[in-house]
Amino acid sequence: MIRVLVDSGSSIKQEEKEKLGVEILPLKILMGETEYLDGVNLSLDEFYKKFIGEKLFPKTSLPSLETAQNVIKKFLEMGDEVIVLPISSKISGTYNALRMLFQDNPHVRVIDTKSAVGGIRILVQEINRYRDKSIDFVEKKVNELIPRLKVIAIPETLEYLYRGGRLNKAAYLAGNLMNIKPLISLDSISGEVKLVGKARGIKKAMKEIVERLRKIGHDSNYQIVPSYTYNKENIDALIEMTDDEFKPYMGDYDNLDMALACHWGPNAFGYIWVEEQKKEL
Repeated sequence: MIRVLVDSGSSIKQEEKEKLGVEILPLKILMGETEYLDGVNLSLDEFYKKFIGEKLFPKTSLPSLETAQNVIKKFLEMGDEVIVLPISSKISGTYNALRMLFQDNPHVRVIDTKSAVGGIRILVQEINRYRDKSIDFVEKKVNELIPRLKVIAIPETLEYLYRGGRLNKAAYLAGNLMNIKPLISLDSISGEVKLVGKARGIKKAMKEIVERLRKIGHDSNYQIVPSYTYNKENIDALIEMTDDEFKPYMGDYDNLDMALACHWGPNAFGYIWVEEQKKEL
């Protein structure tokens, strides 16, 4: 049997893990002098009370590698094989740390997803289509899908991405102009956070996301994941603006987990989807 291990940067909640068939490694969040395990001993409501109300700037760090080793060891002793899907290696050291631990074990595959949040959710759903296949086959399917993942979002401010080291200074300065709303992407080839566009005002920025969805196209075999942090008002408006052809494919709203909300800040929103399969000539 193939087991799947993700970290909490996937934004898969603890209450969803049985439904999706995954185990979740919680990232660590330092708020003030107190360290929490993402999604375990701090609720989203409590997080935002501290994040917004107390104006704390949280820091994140890797999940417990000892916990990861113990979980994987348990699965291997049961005769299972394990696919590990951490968030992009360009925004977290989890991938490299786990790859070093298990690179010589053919029954464990640590894959650089080049993605996060809804992108990883889509990869898990892809694995669930092929649980009865070999681990080589499933790994191949995941790696084929990764370059087609599209993540485009609008943060209220770039301050959190920049201060957390997820966005370089040039992109921060370019996107931090008055009333200019930046479009941020997780590049599915490099796995880096990039500034991919700017628009004057929130409505024009929303239209830009809709236009990119229309231009890139959406593979109807997969859901579109509407994501947001803290407040649903903006994602509601984005969906209302989106063409009717895409609305039937909208998955459940994903209120991002704390480890990612730390860097996106409150009131960010956007779409994650799989680009339309290019037809061979």
